[in-house]
Amino acid sequence: MDDNGYRKIIEELIDLLQEGVYIVDEKGIGLFYSDEMAKNEQIKVSDVIGKPFNMAFPRVGLDESTMYRALRKGLATRNKQQTYTNLYGKEVTTLNSTVPVKLDGKTIAAVEVARDITDIRSMSDTILKLREDTLPQPRGAAKSGTRKIKRYTFDDIIGENREFREVVERAKRAAKNNASVFIYGETGTGKELFAQSIHYGGSRAGKPFLAQNCAALPESLLEGILFGTAKGGFTGAVDRAGLFEQANGGTLLLDEISAMPYELQSKLLRVLQEDYIRRVGGTKDIPIDVRIIATVNEPAEKLIEEGKLRKDLYYRLNVVGLIIPDLSSRKDDIPVLVERFLEKHDKVFGKELWMVSDRAMKKLMEYNYPGNVRELENIIMQSVSMAENEHVLTEKLLQMPKKVGGMGKDIEKWDGREPLDVYMAEIEKAIIKNAMIEAGGNVSKGAENLQIKRQTLQHKLKKYEIKP
Repeated sequence: MDDNGYRKIIEELIDLLQEGVYIVDEKGIGLFYSDEMAKNEQIKVSDVIGKPFNMAFPRVGLDESTMYRALRKGLATRNKQQTYTNLYGKEVTTLNSTVPVKLDGKTIAAVEVARDITDIRSMSDTILKLREDTLPQPRGAAKSGTRKIKRYTFDDIIGENREFREVVERAKRAAKNNASVFIYGETGTGKELFAQSIHYGGSRAGKPFLAQNCAALPESLLEGILFGTAKGGFTGAVDRAGLFEQANGGTLLLDEISAMPYELQSKLLRVLQEDYIRRVGGTKDIPIDVRIIATVNEPAEKLIEEGKLRKDLYYRLNVVGLIIPDLSSRKDDIPVLVERFLEKHDKVFGKELWMVSDRAMKKLMEYNYPGNVRELENIIMQSVSMAENEHVLTEKLLQMPKKVGGMGKDIEKWDGREPLDVYMAEIEKAIIKNAMIEAGGNVSKGAENLQIKRQTLQHKLKKYEIKP
């Protein structure tokens, strides 16, 4: 195979990546610039190929250029957030990793891999601004622009199962103090419901309750959202309070804390120990008084063993530990939950389903609920939405998943009424939907659970019109 053949293979490989790729030679001249990179930076490939990087990106100063750092200093830069204006005056935010390529001790090229996070950056700024707007206003302050947010209390927690009630009582005792709380429960068991109940059942009820899913954003943005940013701290940074400052005096829920990068967990531990934060890029220590409630959907011991959760952080957070039982272990609560969900969704959809038939209830009791209470409510909501003039939720009206039991187990038998490929597609769709429920809508986690590539899962989500 000649050089052209190898080049073609590399180009095809790069095209499969979701990230953009930019390669320059030892003089900084553009050798390769992928279509994805051009899309990310919103310029043309012809603007870059054969041109020095400082001409292709004239608005990026050399002191901020990761390419300059790699070529002239031989230093690698990983996961650096950059906000800059491109050739056409468009502001772009990317997450870059740039490394020098060395041969016999000499730098012969530099390779940059970048991901466009303009929308995510904008989203994170919007999140912080919206949260500022929805915080409790001082007395006499104007209320225009504020939004009413659903607040859950212990009255919203449904269940009479003995083990479950013990957890509820423990949570009520936790509400009377300001200790950190660590909650373990499978996806859909109601972890945020418990967290809000603890907050609104305690002395901090009049102060903010804020929540952040740690798996929803990349490390560079998550740090800024938590701790805020200082103007000049990095390219495009502005002075903005983070969630710790916004939640001061109240409670901050850190959902899926094990998804927080290890280094950031260390910074969080320091904040919990010292009771102050420092904005990203800032030099001022800001005192804070925030109660932390953290949640995970896997056992802490497993997460620690796998290196996903710092042991010292876990011990610092687990002053009060709550383990919420999954629905399959408290099936005696299903009838009362169904009754409550029927009442709720009857009002939403304007229906009059008053009761559940014995056969329908039997089917509801037999199902294992990998998505727990959230999945049960979804089943009832779907069933109610499809009702017409019925007053009884029958087995026929019941919208149950195609499979019964745990993922991949006890698949209903094929009855031959439809082609095998159609039936298998339905099974695959059901499995993927359940995997996404278990992953809390996180595509990366869902792909890991299914043991397939993230890109493959994204393709199947699009194919089956499943929203993460």
